[in-house]
Amino acid sequence: MFIGEYSYTIDPKGRVAIPSKLRKQLLPNAVLTRGLDNCLFIFSSKDWQQMAEKIKSLPLSQANSRAFARLMLAGAMDVKLDNQGRILIPDYLRKYAGLGKKIVLAGVYNRLEVWDQKEWEKYKQKTEKESGSIAEKLGDLGI
Repeated sequence: MFIGEYSYTIDPKGRVAIPSKLRKQLLPNAVLTRGLDNCLFIFSSKDWQQMAEKIKSLPLSQANSRAFARLMLAGAMDVKLDNQGRILIPDYLRKYAGLGKKIVLAGVYNRLEVWDQKEWEKYKQKTEKESGSIAEKLGDLGI
């Protein structure tokens, strides 16, 4: 399980280090893709396979299903950690997420999310202010 919030810097080549305590979960390789809310998702190979199976089962006849599949699958790429525990984030994904030099890796159960640090702070402040109403709505789901 991925949890926690980690601040890092992207190097000039587009590489970012993965926290050492999370690296084992991403071995031997992982998948990096466009995420939601203007961030990127990093899945272990196993969790990515499960996500891809769910996407595959969406009805092809529905435009939203096709759009979601394209968003998640067409932008995805396999990534391997180098000897220093870094992954390369390609330019097209850095542009998609609006990543600057400073980023945040957020552990969200079955994935890591990669956020531009300023966008993460904005998102977090907004969500924290709305936490009461969010929790109330989730009560209907048994949480």
